[in-house]
Amino acid sequence: MGTWNAVAVVLAGALVVSLAAQTGSRERAASPLDNPDGTRRGLVPVTSAADRAAAVGLIKGLRVAGMGPKNGYRRERFGENWADAASAVPYSRNGCDTRNDLLARDGDDVRYRAGSRCVVVEMTLEDPYTGRTIRWRKADADRIQVDHVVPLSYEWRMGASRWSRAKRLRIANDPLNLLPVYGPVNEAKGGSGPAAWLPPSRRIRCAYVVRFAQVALKYDLPVTRADKSHMLAQCR
Repeated sequence: MGTWNAVAVVLAGALVVSLAAQTGSRERAASPLDNPDGTRRGLVPVTSAADRAAAVGLIKGLRVAGMGPKNGYRRERFGENWADAASAVPYSRNGCDTRNDLLARDGDDVRYRAGSRCVVVEMTLEDPYTGRTIRWRKADADRIQVDHVVPLSYEWRMGASRWSRAKRLRIANDPLNLLPVYGPVNEAKGGSGPAAWLPPSRRIRCAYVVRFAQVALKYDLPVTRADKSHMLAQCR
C-alpha cells in the first residue's frame, strides 16, 4: 500500500471513530418517553404529535391532592446526601455516590480523579434546562448541581412525610428523578412544582413535565391541581 493510501485509511478510520463517538453521544440522550428507568442521559424535546399525545395521556393519569405543610421537612429525612445506600433503583449500591453516577451518565468528556472509577473531576454538560454548554471542573462544583425533578420538599408536602425512610431514600436517589443542570437555575427552582417553575428553555418544557409525571406515577405521589393543569398545557 502506498504512503498516501495508508494515510487515507488512517484518516478514514479516525473519521469513523469520531462519527461513532458523536453518534453514541446522541444515542445516549433520550426523550423521557423512551427512558422510563432514567438510565439514559438528559432530556430531548418531545416534539411529534404522537409523542405529545402520549405525554398528555401520561399526565392525565396523575392523582391530584392539596399540598400539605412543610412542617418537619429536613433533607436528612430522605437519607444521607447522595448516599449509595438505596435499594431497587439503578446504580444503587455500586460503590459510587449518586451525584457522581449522574455526572457520569450525563456528561461528555468525563474525567475521573486519578485512581478512582467514581469521582468525576471534569466534564462537559449540555444543560437541558437552558440549552447552554457548560465546561465543568470539580473545583467549581456548584456550577453543576443535580436537580431532583420532583423536589424533595414538594414530595414531603404531597405525602412523603408518611412514607417509610426506605421509600424516601429511593426517590431521593432514583436516576429517573435526577438531572445534572446549571446550578443557578436549579437554585432558582427551589422546591417549586410546575405551576411555579419551568425550565427557561421552552422547547424542553414538555419533556420536563413528562419526567415530573413519571416520577410521581412511579411513587404514587399526587400533584396539586394547578401543577397538573400547567403540566398538561406544556404538551398540548
